[in-house]
Amino acid sequence: MEKKILYFEKAGKENSSSCLKCVKDVVKEGRQKHIVVASTTGVTGLLFAEEFKGSGMNLVIVTHSAGFKSPNTFEMEPGMLEKIQASGANIYTGTILTHSIEASLNAQFSGSYPAMIIANALRRFGEGSKVCCEIIMMAADAGMIPEGEEVIAVAGTGYGADTVMILKSAASKRFLDLRVLEILAKPRV
Repeated sequence: MEKKILYFEKAGKENSSSCLKCVKDVVKEGRQKHIVVASTTGVTGLLFAEEFKGSGMNLVIVTHSAGFKSPNTFEMEPGMLEKIQASGANIYTGTILTHSIEASLNAQFSGSYPAMIIANALRRFGEGSKVCCEIIMMAADAGMIPEGEEVIAVAGTGYGADTVMILKSAASKRFLDLRVLEILAKPRV
């Protein structure tokens, strides 16, 4: 099999429309039924939700947990949750797997903990690649996508989308069953 990979000169939200086109091209092949998209403010989530409205795809938008940035805050812009849901997408808000209790322990005791080691290893492929792996497990943990299927994952570096991958889904409890099958787009930096 021969496939092309879209490489971006730099990471960031300016690649979102190219990532959306990449996902639309993959969806045309008809092999995947699920798309999981990371969205902090809701802008990227809404972009994908509007595009795939009525498509029959199971679109899951994964947000940061409440309090991720600072105590008692939610980063999604007001009204975005409702707009995304009105477009037919599902929303998952929960703890990022590699930013759980271990992040607190690391900040307090400056140690190395398994989840942080995994996160930093995945970052060697780019921040978006790490996030793609996390959001697939988070969506599987929540029962929003099935395990063991090919799923399209979309994430980015900071804001917007700059990474698209196809993964074989697994719940976090079965992290070692998670497989990166294809890298379709990513920053080259």
